[in-house]
Amino acid sequence: MGVANEQIRVSETVKREIERRRREGESYNDVLERILDEEDAGDFDDGFGRWSDEEAERVREGRRTSKEKRKRRMRERAEDAV
Repeated sequence: MGVANEQIRVSETVKREIERRRREGESYNDVLERILDEEDAGDFDDGFGRWSDEEAERVREGRRTSKEKRKRRMRERAEDAV
């Protein structure tokens, strides 16, 4: 845990997100250090090539389907609002 000796400005959205992730007894600095450490835990290439082509295509198709459903729901909500 480092000692905070600088101030930074963040948006209200960022502050709320830090507060949401904050554990009991953690400072804002502690939260940010933990999050940054978690992000540095693995290399970008970690996990590539673990799925077969069929598995990867199944996941891609599921994402496409979900995206289409989201778009359809948004269109329906927009039409209902009119």
